[in-house]
Amino acid sequence: MAAWRSLAGVQRLLGLPRRAARAASSGGAASSAALQVPPRASPAALTPAHAEEEDEEVSVYVKNPDWHGFDTDPVVDLWNMRLVFFFGFSITIVVGTAFVHYLPERGLVGWSRREAERQIKYREAHGLPLLDPNYYDPSKIVLPPEDEE
Repeated sequence: MAAWRSLAGVQRLLGLPRRAARAASSGGAASSAALQVPPRASPAALTPAHAEEEDEEVSVYVKNPDWHGFDTDPVVDLWNMRLVFFFGFSITIVVGTAFVHYLPERGLVGWSRREAERQIKYREAHGLPLLDPNYYDPSKIVLPPEDEE
C-alpha cells in the first residue's frame, strides 16, 4: 500500500492526471478492475484564488512553486530558464570548446621547431654550414658613407 502512495506522490510531482481504480463487483467479489479518469477541470478552477490578485504581499513561490527567478509569469519564467540554460551552457560549452581547440599554438613552439628542422635539411642538402656567422649576405648590405657619422 505504501508503494501506491509513493506512486501517487510521483504522479503529483510530475503533474500526471490521477487515475482512480474502480473494481467492478459481481456478486460481492472483485472480478476485474477498470480505470476511471476524472474529468479535466478548467484552468480557472485549478488556479488558486490568490493567483488572480495582483497583490505584492504574496510571495512569488506561492504563485509559482517552480519559480526560476526570471519572470513572475510561470510560462515566461520556464521558457527564459530553458533559453538561458541552452545558450548559456550547451552552446557555450560546444562552441567554446571548439574555439579553444582551434586557437593558434601559444608561443609557436611547434612551428619554430618544424621550421628549424626544415632549414637544417635544406642546408645539409646544399652543403651549407648549419650556422652561418653572417645572418645576411654582406655583399647585399648597403651601408651609409663613413663621413655622415
